Amino acid sequence: MTGLLADLTTANQLLPARLQMAFTLGFHIILACYGVGLPVLMLVAEWRFLQTGDRLWQKLAQRWSRSFAVLFAVGAVSGTVLSFELGLLWPEFMGRWGAVIGLPFTMEGFAFFLEAIFAGIYLYGWDRLPKRVHWLTGWPIAISGFLSAFFVVTANAWMNAPAGFRIVDGKIVDIDPLAAMFNVASGAQVTHMIVAAYMVTGFSVAAFYAFCLLRDPQNEYCRRAFTLGLLLGLVFVPVQMVVGDWSAKVVAKSQPVKLAAMEGQFQTERHAPLRIGGIPDPVARETRYAIEIPGALSFLSYADFNAEVKGLNDFPDNEKPPVIVVHLAFQVMVGIGSLMGLLAAGCLVNYVRFRSWPKSKWFLRTVVLMGPLSIVAMEAGWIVTEVGRQPWIVHGYMRTADAVTRAPGVWSVFAGTMSIYLLLGIATITSLVRLARVPLQEDLHGT
Repeated sequence: MTGLLADLTTANQLLPARLQMAFTLGFHIILACYGVGLPVLMLVAEWRFLQTGDRLWQKLAQRWSRSFAVLFAVGAVSGTVLSFELGLLWPEFMGRWGAVIGLPFTMEGFAFFLEAIFAGIYLYGWDRLPKRVHWLTGWPIAISGFLSAFFVVTANAWMNAPAGFRIVDGKIVDIDPLAAMFNVASGAQVTHMIVAAYMVTGFSVAAFYAFCLLRDPQNEYCRRAFTLGLLLGLVFVPVQMVVGDWSAKVVAKSQPVKLAAMEGQFQTERHAPLRIGGIPDPVARETRYAIEIPGALSFLSYADFNAEVKGLNDFPDNEKPPVIVVHLAFQVMVGIGSLMGLLAAGCLVNYVRFRSWPKSKWFLRTVVLMGPLSIVAMEAGWIVTEVGRQPWIVHGYMRTADAVTRAPGVWSVFAGTMSIYLLLGIATITSLVRLARVPLQEDLHGT
């Protein structure tokens, strides 16, 4: 009877804890992307000002620095919430594994403080520091943002591919924090995320200024901002394709059940097909309505068209992730990435022929869509990463249900968190909109 009550308590706590973690992580990761990518755009715009003396570039860098300040402040709040959630919602995870994976969280804290210090210097030093010195103070911001993402994602990669310890008689021994941080999945996953952060920033910025150009095609300020944002996004599209292939090969070796869920692969087979689209049917154990490319999954996973790919049928039911969610999220990510690839190819062809971007309004409308779609693709990728690991919080070692808190009131905490984040989101968007209106309506015409 006691065991049954414990199971019921766990089941009641697990859903709200998962929902809260998913929502707060999904919210924070968008801000984290801008924290990585926006300082790069600020540095480039200010560098152009130093090279040309054109104050329009300076206005652009100043405008982006104000937006960065808002996003950084909100990101600091949402990141702090995530830190508390790890201890409050998942105490068994942190209690058992903290000594193994605590190093990257500690290093991320140092990176954050470094970023905060130089962000303050950069924001308040525009008229107080020599121009070149001011530009140099922006570099630690960009580097710290990169390092913050690096350290946090290595921790998540460890959850997918645990390393740096041994278990003897139920106890964790021979802990090696560096081996844990630099596990077999960290290289691909970190690179995949950081490249995604640059792409999200680039396409989001380009989308905003493409919208402005649709309303005012001759606006030089918007044209320059659009160009920088789109360049940042497009440059990383082919890079992400290569990194995505690398990531798939890592997943195939370290988490074959996740790969099977991503592709809706139920049967273990050689010459396994790559599926485009389709809806998995866990009852019938097949994926319906998919376009199949014979042998492509075997080749992409193991560089061999005849390689064997394990299917979901080879794994116990209590170790399989929710295949429908993982497969559809993966298809969304790949589908949007393919659209980005087509856009990049079209821009390259147009530049080779005419030495400029395409001029049509349809091109600008497409870029406007790519802003939100890049965020959707990034969120879908994280769904694949996190949901694809279930039912494990530490793959193969600790189940998510065993890590959740047993304390009461998780649903109430979730409701309160949702309310706070709703207000935080509204305040963030309102602040950014007000900042955007100033240069577009006043500063531009006075420059």
